Amino acid sequence: MSAEDAATAENGRADRWPEARPAVPLRQAAYEHVEDLLNTGALRPGEMITQRELVRKTGATLGAVREAVPRLEAEGLIVTVPQRGLMVPRLDIDFVRDAYQMRRLIELGAVQDMVEHHDRHKLAEWIAWHEAMRERLREGGSDRDLLDDLQRRDWEMHAWFVSAMGNRLVANVYRVTAIKIRMVVQSRIQVTIDNAGRVVGEHLDILYPMRDGDPTAAQEALSRHLDNSLCLALGGPIGLAK
Repeated sequence: MSAEDAATAENGRADRWPEARPAVPLRQAAYEHVEDLLNTGALRPGEMITQRELVRKTGATLGAVREAVPRLEAEGLIVTVPQRGLMVPRLDIDFVRDAYQMRRLIELGAVQDMVEHHDRHKLAEWIAWHEAMRERLREGGSDRDLLDDLQRRDWEMHAWFVSAMGNRLVANVYRVTAIKIRMVVQSRIQVTIDNAGRVVGEHLDILYPMRDGDPTAAQEALSRHLDNSLCLALGGPIGLAK
């Protein structure tokens, strides 16, 4: 094959196959799989699990799981119990109160940055998604996939607020704190058909003033949203401010 033919063939392969993206390190992928198990309640506080069981649940290799465990331990998401294996730590209601106080400090502190530096295109996407979800719920949409999508969007939106600060240390503290909150009170604060409309409405109450450049209104709406979430987390009723 001539050099010209080889180049042509190589170009043809490039046209057919998109450039490969860098693969996520196996250790990081294993960590993220365990994080997902904790977020969704598939691993619960007090539960004992071995590294090989984590391999089965995550689909990661044993080596990757072993490399991810020290980070999980350092963040307080997993505890090693000698002679027994790994345990998801037990966290109490006092922790939940403290964790929500931290959430409040971080998220409300991020609002000004969101208003001043947010990606307007991304914010418009968030608003459009919530408006479409509101219509689907009004039309009677209530399947589990729809609610799971809203649940993950809820987590992503709050993390996006915090990312506006541009502080990776704060963002990581926030992420780990949020995981621990879900570990303790997942069943109380998860999105259900009974509260999905409220969650969407509260999100839009936050997003609209962010779009309009009104940090005070956004902070007030976010504060109400966090208050409602905390009340549910503690097993109490909520009082919505109109």
